[in-house]
Amino acid sequence: MSRQEKYAKLYKIQSSEVDAFRRLRLSTMFTFMQEAAIHHTEQLGAGREKTLDRGLLWVVMLQHAEILRMPEYDEEIKLVSWPGKMMHVMFPRYYNIYDNSGKTVIRGSALWTLMDCETRKMVFPDEYGISIDETVTGEEYELPKPVKPGEILRTEEFTVPYSLTDINGHLTNTAYFDLAQDRLGFSEGGRQVKYAAAEYSGEARMGESFELGVGEYDEGAFVSGTKDGKKLFRLRLEY
Repeated sequence: MSRQEKYAKLYKIQSSEVDAFRRLRLSTMFTFMQEAAIHHTEQLGAGREKTLDRGLLWVVMLQHAEILRMPEYDEEIKLVSWPGKMMHVMFPRYYNIYDNSGKTVIRGSALWTLMDCETRKMVFPDEYGISIDETVTGEEYELPKPVKPGEILRTEEFTVPYSLTDINGHLTNTAYFDLAQDRLGFSEGGRQVKYAAAEYSGEARMGESFELGVGEYDEGAFVSGTKDGKKLFRLRLEY
């Protein structure tokens, strides 16, 4: 397989990928980005034979995106992704989404790491001979930072169903955006998300429960998950 400095894929937005307002779902947008990162990583020589088949899992630690305009149903878009300079155990990844005229509508970035499937702890990639060269385009969106905590106004208990688990055996991280938007008045009113950020610091497996906290304000929301007194995730959405 050829090694390409940038990964590009064309999409035509399907009805199953949009919400009631015919806009691309936030969770699906991040799914597109993550799938691009995985496919490109395979092309760059760090596919499943070096990771999954050796008991290693790719996981996202931090990700965020600025949404200038959310693509709509039946629209054609182009997603471009490329790697940044490795940071010890972190693998930066950048994303741009363009409309059919070539205008940028979404830009984002993420920090990935490798986790041992058995111990669920981060590993040092150099010990496994895994490295990815940096690509510089000049269009890099700033890397994400830990999400600042916000005030929680209401809480509930959430139990992870089978339908929301992924290949890593836990609640897929893009589903957190659906959980958040299901509980926000912004969603019912059709307000478009302008910025979304996520920090993942734990995992919840099928059948496990955690406390889901929600805080909704004039122009945004803070959503978090806590399990056994430990931080599981934090989301911040701006509208």
